[in-house]
Amino acid sequence: MTRRELDAARITDPALRAAYALCRRLNARHGRTYFLATRLLPLERRSAVHALYGFARWADDIVDDLGRRGAPGERDRLLKRLEDDLAHGLRTGGGEEPVVRAVADTADRYGIEPALFADFLASMRADLTVTDYPTYADLRAYMHGSAAVIGLQMLPVLGTVVPRAEAAPCAAALGVAFQLTNFLRDVGEDLDRGRIYLPADLLAAHGVDRPLLEWSRRTGRRDPRIRAALVAAEAMTRDVYRAAEPGVAMLDPRVRPCIRTAFLLYGGILDAIAHDDYAVLHRRAVVPRGRRAATAAAGVAQVVAARWRARRLPADPVPDGAALEPKGAGR
Repeated sequence: MTRRELDAARITDPALRAAYALCRRLNARHGRTYFLATRLLPLERRSAVHALYGFARWADDIVDDLGRRGAPGERDRLLKRLEDDLAHGLRTGGGEEPVVRAVADTADRYGIEPALFADFLASMRADLTVTDYPTYADLRAYMHGSAAVIGLQMLPVLGTVVPRAEAAPCAAALGVAFQLTNFLRDVGEDLDRGRIYLPADLLAAHGVDRPLLEWSRRTGRRDPRIRAALVAAEAMTRDVYRAAEPGVAMLDPRVRPCIRTAFLLYGGILDAIAHDDYAVLHRRAVVPRGRRAATAAAGVAQVVAARWRARRLPADPVPDGAALEPKGAGR
């Protein structure tokens, strides 16, 4: 399948194909929900999405791999090296790291703004020193770089049937919704790294603070105040999903099944958290395999229907500013 994706994207250089293949493996290994949804994309667009994921994962691993990479100073050095490598890659199309070569090529092909990568890396750098967020506004500022820009990077790859600027707020909101879902699912794991991503004012409104969370994580005991705060965090996250949902209809019809499936799969994580009675400090909520399979199967059916309609109907005109085809194909 990797070869077919690369051939469809007209990526011919052997070293570049290897770089994209590495990104695909990172996506398959670490982003199971995300990867499952990408299988519904048109074949020629999957490699670009893998490149964006692979680069983000590489940077995230630098700031999160506490054991192997040691002290924050070492992680800061590695992150700075990645920043420099990316800046060089975006200028020249090269890069020392394979993930940089792949993402630089994707950025060039689809005209992705370099500033989006700079904002992303700024949020990754914040993870080296920032351990909590006093308010939701503070958290949103962080998530602009860590999540919203991912949606904005994806938009040129996916393509739109409206001017891209019109779809951008929804794309950014969907990135934020996915990250808030991960924050809620991973409260316990993040606490082990010394971080709390739920806003302190939301927690305090229910009588929760860091010592209480640490006590619950350490002892395995539950507290109704923590549960109430997590319920509130879930409601906040679902509000962001509602803000993002209209954006699906703004996308190229061929990619809507992928994004709709991702929307449902990530929403299913929230359902699993609620079904497990918000025990996220003690275990990771998991969407049942049968539900994941059913959601993916429904997405496949939508892909088949979209392709059938595309063959039978004349193509709609693409509004000014929409991006349905990449630049620089044939590398």
